Amino acid sequence: MITVVIADRLGKGQNVAKGVEAAGGKAVVVPGMGADMRLGDVMQQENADLGISFCGSGGAGALTAATKYGYPERHGMRSIDEGVTAINDGKTVLGFGFMDQEELGKRIVEAYMKKNG
Repeated sequence: MITVVIADRLGKGQNVAKGVEAAGGKAVVVPGMGADMRLGDVMQQENADLGISFCGSGGAGALTAATKYGYPERHGMRSIDEGVTAINDGKTVLGFGFMDQEELGKRIVEAYMKKNG
């Protein structure tokens, strides 16, 4: 089962989690304000396959996870299609502007499963 950690600057991410679970993945939502800055730490704890970070710029949590743990990341994304492309390019940490949408979680997991069998 694919494990996806979701970390939102404002403590949200529940809708993305629903999409992850609808696609057959396991969603771990990091609680609390500033959760995006703990993305990499929680990915390590959960031995996660993917991490999704949300903040205004779409970069802080993803860049922190990449810097601290070496995860391949793409940040500053504003659309689901950009996230799917990042998965296809081998990225495992995705940084978005605020987009707590069920479709995002579903399509990211589907893209990861298609790419990785």
